[in-house]
Amino acid sequence: MKVTLFDYGAGNLHSLAKACECPGATVSIEPDPARAAQADVLVLPGVGAFAAAAERLAPGLKAMRNALEGGLPCLGVCLGMQLFFKDSEEGPGEGLARRPSRKGRLPEEVETTPRKPRQGNRALRDRLLNSRRI
Repeated sequence: MKVTLFDYGAGNLHSLAKACECPGATVSIEPDPARAAQADVLVLPGVGAFAAAAERLAPGLKAMRNALEGGLPCLGVCLGMQLFFKDSEEGPGEGLARRPSRKGRLPEEVETTPRKPRQGNRALRDRLLNSRRI
């Protein structure tokens, strides 16, 4: 299985590549969005700004959209998940439009609280851990 991390010029590539390593998987980092879309599994890493990531995605946006519409499994981490939206309040650029709405900021009352809402990571972690058990 070919797992490809799309390199948009920022992000947690090294740690994410290590996390994706498992028997039967070949992990690669690809800066070309059209070639990244040719993977068996696509990973959009986190860390960075929407505008910069959208700019790097733009040359292969159509190819990546087509691959996702064709059923390409894709994991978006933080900023990578933001790229699933059509656009963002956090900066200019066009995302993958897998979600029709616009990615907005958290409301101000949430931004100023010391605790942020849970994103469901515990359920995902538990599912991944259980799937690796033999």
